Parts: sequence; structure tokens; C-alpha cells
Amino acid sequence: MAKIFYESDCDLSLLDGKTVAIIGYGSQGHAHALNLKESGVKVIVGLYEGSKSWKRAEEQGFEVYTSAEAAKRADIIMILINDELQAKLYKESIEPNL
Repeated sequence: MAKIFYESDCDLSLLDGKTVAIIGYGSQGHAHALNLKESGVKVIVGLYEGSKSWKRAEEQGFEVYTSAEAAKRADIIMILINDELQAKLYKESIEPNL
């Protein structure tokens, strides 16, 4: 049976002083980034240079870096790009910067 969690079940203080990097700023990435930001979490966005989403993320108030730089700066990383691209991005940009 599924367990339902409510706001009272959460402890956002666990994220105090932490930086969350959202890698990707498409339909999933921007939704997670905005939700976390509105909850008071420090969020940065990681994208590839030349991404069409770079300007949009900046306009919505995020610091934007390459995925590699975002991985260096973050305590928590959420990879929210297309599934078929994730392994390559992880190996090339994230793993070397952990």
C-alpha cells in the first residue's frame, strides 16, 4: 500500500545551508527548481553552454553554470535531463566534480 506524505511530514531544515543543483531546465527541471526556491532552498541550475534554457533560468532568478561547475558547487544534485543523456553527462561532467 502506498504511503502518503504531507507537508507536516517534511523537515526542510535538513536543507539549511545546502545548495541544490538542478541539472536540466526543461519540464521537470524548472518545476523542481522553482518549487525548491519557493520553499527557501538555495538552488542553482546546471546546463550546457549555449542551452536555450540558460537565459530563461537566469530570468527566473537562478544562478546558472555549466553542469560540471554546478556539480562542484552543490551539496545535492538532481539530474533532470532526458534519460538517454544522463549516463554520458554523469560520466563527463558530474563524476569528476564530486
